[in-house]
Amino acid sequence: MNELVIISGKGGTGKTSLVGSLAALAENKVMVDCDVDAADLHLIMDSKLLESHEFVGGKKAEIIQKRCTSCAVCLDYCRFDAISEKNEKFEIDSLSCEGCGICRHFCPEDAIDFKPVVCGHWFISDTNHGPLVHARLGIAQSNSGRLVSHLRKKAREIADKSGHEMIITDGPPGIGCPVIASITGSDYVIIVTEPSLSAFGDMQRVHELIQHFNISCGAIINKYDINSHMTEGIEAFAEENGITVLGKMPFDKEMVAAQVAGKSIIDFKNSGLSKSIMDIWKRLQADLKRVEAKKIDLKVL
Repeated sequence: MNELVIISGKGGTGKTSLVGSLAALAENKVMVDCDVDAADLHLIMDSKLLESHEFVGGKKAEIIQKRCTSCAVCLDYCRFDAISEKNEKFEIDSLSCEGCGICRHFCPEDAIDFKPVVCGHWFISDTNHGPLVHARLGIAQSNSGRLVSHLRKKAREIADKSGHEMIITDGPPGIGCPVIASITGSDYVIIVTEPSLSAFGDMQRVHELIQHFNISCGAIINKYDINSHMTEGIEAFAEENGITVLGKMPFDKEMVAAQVAGKSIIDFKNSGLSKSIMDIWKRLQADLKRVEAKKIDLKVL
């Protein structure tokens, strides 16, 4: 079973649209949307919700007023300015509290409760292209990396149980904790970029992260034809760093029309852009076989 993760250094490069298209072409797979802060893969996959579960991640402190003696020990120890005094009573702001628990540890009256917090919800949906695991993190909630790891675990369980041969993951943008949780232990990472200075710089940063985890990767240049000079620079960087350029996608208004219709471009229309993505899928399959053969050779050695 191959676990394929599609990421981008910045948002708005067309990553989710590409994931939906690859999912339409791949057979016998499970999909995961690890962009838990703004999950939207289900919007273009004709999804039907099957299961909904609460995600409990971390805890929040709360003062038990009947035990509190207003000694202010908790106020002295809190480094997040979450505790304040009002009308000779101490209160904890749940939005500012980071759940470190130091206030509870040092409270001499045992007057601080430490309650589990529902940070969001995770879901299993059925789509026109197979099962999808996704989530919605609550507003101002943390532990997105933990939620991402939970989604990946559930996807592997579904794949093992049903005999799926591939997991396709729509990763979050950036290089932070959710991205690290998305790519750790995966088999192959695709970087989706576009010919702009910001996207190129973010591609370089995310490539450093992928190198740190020693994961094979390829790159796709979306809207390559809007800046040919920058596209050439991205291709040169890829060649210098051993990144397989899986393909280039032209700018096409049909992609926007497909999004408005709630479909992937593959499901929406047989266009020049669809052909480009089909060619990318063929090159990706070939590169996955190359990576797999390399792993086998290393095991033999």
